[in-house]
Parts: sequence; structure tokens; C-alpha cells
Amino acid sequence: MEQLQARYAAVRKHTLALAEPLTDEDCGAQSMPDASPIKWHLAHTTWFFETFILERMERDFAPFHPAFRILFNSYYNGIGEKHPRAQRGLLTRPAMSQVRAYRADVDARIARLLASDLSDTQRADLAMLIMLGTQHEQQHQELMLTDVKHLLAQSLLRPAYMDIPLPAAAPVAPLAWLDFDGGLTDIGHNDEGFSFDNELPRHKQYVAPFALASRLVTNGEYLDFINAGGYFNAALWLAEGWDWARTQNLKAPIYWFQDEKGAWQEFTLHGPQPLDLNRPVTHISLFEADAYAHWAGARLPTEFEWEYAAAQAAFETGSLHPAGAAGDGLRQMYGHCWQWTSSSYAPYPGFAAAEGALGEYNGKFMLNQYVLRGSSSATPEGHARASYRNFFPAGARWQFTGIRLARR
Repeated sequence: MEQLQARYAAVRKHTLALAEPLTDEDCGAQSMPDASPIKWHLAHTTWFFETFILERMERDFAPFHPAFRILFNSYYNGIGEKHPRAQRGLLTRPAMSQVRAYRADVDARIARLLASDLSDTQRADLAMLIMLGTQHEQQHQELMLTDVKHLLAQSLLRPAYMDIPLPAAAPVAPLAWLDFDGGLTDIGHNDEGFSFDNELPRHKQYVAPFALASRLVTNGEYLDFINAGGYFNAALWLAEGWDWARTQNLKAPIYWFQDEKGAWQEFTLHGPQPLDLNRPVTHISLFEADAYAHWAGARLPTEFEWEYAAAQAAFETGSLHPAGAAGDGLRQMYGHCWQWTSSSYAPYPGFAAAEGALGEYNGKFMLNQYVLRGSSSATPEGHARASYRNFFPAGARWQFTGIRLARR
């Protein structure tokens, strides 16, 4: 249990560290319904441990605050009522100080539970729930960065989350095509270490021979698409994507803007930066990624092609923004941008959701979403794996999402 306590403490400490550069005002605001205030993330991740562990396993359990059970429930209908997601930014109370006290209280109680005299079955259940809870919190750590980036971008001040320099990326090598033989392959988690339920069960999948781009599409390459009129060429777009882009009068990625001299800039967690043509284009919707792929004479990979190729990829870690490609071979599979695939988010053959409220974690979202693979510069270190299935609606742009091309 000591290792489990160490992991729990490290994950919880990192979440607080991510909030450290922010003011209390930053932490309470919500910039759009898809994003949540940082204060809510801090409380919800604590609610998870209180609700799914302490409420079940703590002797003489009493909630830190009865109202928190509703206020910080995200989407678990099996738990009960929920505060409306789009109104999380209206929660001026509890104050940040009380949320921090909530975290400290639950942390102390979890530590006591881990040190208590439990049966082997209880210890096994507790270990499973702690691991799930810390993995869940790491997902929210990434969301904290992407949500606060969207929030800060709404201000004319364009403030930086982290006021440290963002160095220029080295020039990238020309995009190369790497051939893969395909065949009958195993897809899904291999039971070594943690996985979410949507990565299971491992199963056989036929993958036809294909080629995958050696790296992600760069800002410079995407700028060529813009300059060629890509946002105004209906022939490149899916019908729904064309309507989506026209309704919003889109002309560029969400965080790109032109200065008074017409030069392209990009808003980053480091604040506004001149557009670095060698870094990967990011914050791209599936619609934009698919349109670019058509313009480039390619396509998006399936999630099975991506996972097949990932067996040959090295793990890379970013900082707060995707970095340029370094070296030869298959690069930037991890640690830079989540990569859109052409695969709809659906259950694997034989998928079964867990019983109870925890069964709502992934399965009920398997509709009208697309799978992304890899990880991003905002993903916590050690959280990525080849079988990880991220998912978002086709129009989502506030995550660190990029483009990897495939063909054949």
C-alpha cells in the first residue's frame, strides 16, 4: 500500500501545482459549456475519491459537505442529481480556500484508509479504485490545461499561463511515408498495467497494408492549405463539416490570429507567439483534419492502423506546447498532439461496462464521437499507452489535437 499511497500523493500534488500560476478569479471562470472552471476540476477529482472510495469503505462515513455530492458530480446518473455543466462557472461558492480544504480532508482520510487493517479483498478493491481515481485525475490534469488555455484566450490581454519563453523549433525534415504490411493483429490493452474499460477486450483485427506519415502536419503545411483557399473549397469537406465551418465563418485554427501587420500569431499557454512553421498544427477539429487530408491527397488513419504502427514508436514528452519533430523514422506519436482517426468511437467486440455508476465512465459515450490516439503536450507523463482511446465530437477544437496522414 505504500507505493499506492505514494502514487496517490504525487498525482494529487501535481493537480494543485497546475493551479498554482492562476488567480482565484482565473480558477472560478468558465469560458464555454465544454470547459470547466479549474476550481470545479479540483473539487470533482476530490469528489471522485470521496464518493467511490470513502463512501463505500470508510467506517462511520460522513461527507465533507452534503451539497458537494450534487455540485461536483459530472455525469454519473447512478449517483444522483448533478449541477448543470454549463453553469459550473456560476459557482462562486464554495471559495477556492474551501475547495483546497476539501482536498486536504479527503487526502487525509484516504491516507488513513490505506493504512488501516483491511481484508485482502478490501485491499484489492481499494487498490483498483485508487488506481482508477488517479488515472481519472490525470485526465483532468490535461483538461485543466486545455480549459484554462481557452479561458485565457478570451481576454484581450492574452495573458500567459506560464510566463516562460517558448523556444523556436528546429527545422523539420520533409514528411516521409512509412510502409506497414498489416495483417491480422491484436488490438486493445494487453493486460500489463492499467487500462480503461474502453481499451478492452483485446481482440483480433485485420489491417490492410498501409502507409503512415513519419510526423505530424506542421503549422507551415497547414498555412499552405489556408493560403490555397482550403477553408473555402467545399469539395474538400464533409457535408456536416462544411456547414459547421461556414456557420462559424472559420478561416484558421482556433488560436491563430493575425497581428496589425498581417503576420500570423498563435496563442499558447506561454501567451501569444509568432506562428512557428516547424511546430505541429494543433487544436484542429476532425472536420479540419479530414479536409486537410483530402487537400494533401491522403486520408486520416484508422485507429487500428495507428495502434499497429505505434508498436514501433518511441514515447516522447512535451512541455506546454507541441514541439517539432526530431530524428528519423516514426515521430511524434506521443507527447505532442492527439491524432484524429477516421474511426467512430464504438465498443470493441465483447465490451462490457462495469456494474454500477463506475460503468458510466466510458461506455455511454460511444455515439457520435471519433477516436483520437497518442497523447499531447498536456498529457501527464506516464499516462499514455498504445491502446489508449481518447474521443471527442468532430467539431471539438479546444484540445491539443493534430493531424497525422495515412494513405492506401
